[in-house]
Amino acid sequence: MASILVVDDEMGIRELLNEILTDEGHTVYAAESAVQARTIREQMRPDLVLLDIWMPDTDGITLLKEWSKTGQLTMPVVMMSGHATIDTAVEATRIGALNFLEKPIALQKLLKTVSKALESSPKYIEPQEDKAIQSGVTAPTPKSISTELALTAPEGQYISGIAKTYFDLPLREARDLFEKAYFEHQMQIMGGSMTKISEYTGLERTHLYRKLKALGIDTSRNKGEQ
Repeated sequence: MASILVVDDEMGIRELLNEILTDEGHTVYAAESAVQARTIREQMRPDLVLLDIWMPDTDGITLLKEWSKTGQLTMPVVMMSGHATIDTAVEATRIGALNFLEKPIALQKLLKTVSKALESSPKYIEPQEDKAIQSGVTAPTPKSISTELALTAPEGQYISGIAKTYFDLPLREARDLFEKAYFEHQMQIMGGSMTKISEYTGLERTHLYRKLKALGIDTSRNKGEQ
């Protein structure tokens, strides 16, 4: 899979993206500043960079300009921000950024953007496509099964307690369905208490909120929780 550099001064964002992208099979390097990003970019030569715009020392736009001027923009760069304007996004694209992700970053949006960005990476070849090229055949597309089917397996149709239809889904879809069902169950039995769920799952609250939002789980009823 790919090597991806995540540059963001927020620990929660770095941890979340690391977890998601690592689950997808990618190797993730994390940098909390432009200084660290320069070093990792030089040593590891990542296939893709996810670069935050607003950082305390050198902002993402400045770092992007630096890489562009010095001929180091040899990999696709996707900018990230929760406060950027349209003008900022346009400027980043003009300098050389491939795309732009708005925070909070939705799971499917992230995965789709990363997949598209890697297609343009000069030294990255997706393993399944590479195998298909070598064998001279077209790689098959994953079998599509509806969410409803996966969640309504007939009674008794289970393997190790998991509905058999989950095993016919691509790994990413099966994992998302399981995690959504898992967290919805925890919210129900714990009365929607983010504190209890955080303690039980071992996830930091900010990370937990981002994960629930990425899975499409409504947490608005818990906004008044202390």
